[in-house]
Amino acid sequence: QVQLVESGGGLVQPGDSLRLSCAASGSFSSIGAMGWYREAPGMQRELVAVITSGGITNIADSAKGRFTVSRDNAKNTLYLQMSSLKPEDTAVYYCNAQYRRWSPNTFSSWGQGTQVTVSS
Repeated sequence: QVQLVESGGGLVQPGDSLRLSCAASGSFSSIGAMGWYREAPGMQRELVAVITSGGITNIADSAKGRFTVSRDNAKNTLYLQMSSLKPEDTAVYYCNAQYRRWSPNTFSSWGQGTQVTVSS
């Protein structure tokens, strides 16, 4: 099983930048796609950005041009660089990883989430 630990959240002002990290650990043979999702109060969890093991990315329209997703496969770590933050970016941000454990089956794991609050 993969354990995911997010860090880097906090309280920032509109227009500020923030970098989230997600470190994966545990027992697995490979990690495939990793992604960031967010959940605002009263809203459903939504995709923010995803990146494959080969570095192909997909960014939500609401984040395009402001957020960048990257990963360090050697460190099993996922990043989300957020800039020009807006109050509507306020949410709990969750990391997700698709992984395998020496079989063709793919599993999914979620982190515990990190709060991002954008407010003046």
